[in-house]
Amino acid sequence: MITSIQGTLTATTPLHAIIELGGFGYEVHVPVTTAEKLPSPGATVKLHTLVIYREDAQTLYGFASAAERDFFRLMIEHVSGVGPKGALGIMSRLSVSSLENAIRAGDIALLAKTPGIGKKTAERLVVELKAKVGGDTSTTTLGGGENPSTEATPSAHRDAVSALIALGYKAADADTAVRRSALALGAKATAETLIKKSLAG
Repeated sequence: MITSIQGTLTATTPLHAIIELGGFGYEVHVPVTTAEKLPSPGATVKLHTLVIYREDAQTLYGFASAAERDFFRLMIEHVSGVGPKGALGIMSRLSVSSLENAIRAGDIALLAKTPGIGKKTAERLVVELKAKVGGDTSTTTLGGGENPSTEATPSAHRDAVSALIALGYKAADADTAVRRSALALGAKATAETLIKKSLAG
């Protein structure tokens, strides 16, 4: 099984990355939450991967952290009605930290707002994954894996998102704002600094 890929990033879109390794260019399907963390083309990048084999295709999916890859695997292996495309869509809308919070809290309304995911599938996400979610999703190896994480801790992310929601932000908008702030501020960002940065725009 291919569990990771490291090479030169040659091109990106919001849902794809092309990584050149050993003279081959590998197309890797990624969620938006991973794509937004990718360096500029020409840089070395490492993604945690999962290969999905079908009768007529072999598709490579990549993620910024092993925890994100494992969450993706949990969805497609344990939730009926959620395939790779649907799981990628879910992870493109919200960070794993926010998704886990929603599942633990049984927030079906938030999960059901994801394009392509209706109420019944959202309910299955909660029922099937509530006992399985958890863990640290902060470790990232983008940029070749030589540097420590550049993301805020999951607890700081969760607290900042909750604060923005309390201030009137929609959950998805709050998550997006905090993700962008975390990328700008780095791993030492606290919930307070994330909130201030998000509000400042």
